[in-house]
Amino acid sequence: MKVNVGIIDRTVRAVIGLILIAYAIPVGFPNTGWNWVGWIGIVPLVTAVIGYCPAYSLFGFSSCATSAHQH
Repeated sequence: MKVNVGIIDRTVRAVIGLILIAYAIPVGFPNTGWNWVGWIGIVPLVTAVIGYCPAYSLFGFSSCATSAHQH
């Protein structure tokens, strides 16, 4: 599995993932009945941690600065 998510992309994904998970718990967000939707934040959080996005791979896209950083 090649890394195809760059550092800025990973940071943004991690922040969005954590915010969505906080919404699901809910931490600082009102309980709306739709808070369960926040659990989708696991997806961007996992892709940020592992540095690989299956959708990017499917479309041949990479947000890495250079291919020299890929494993």
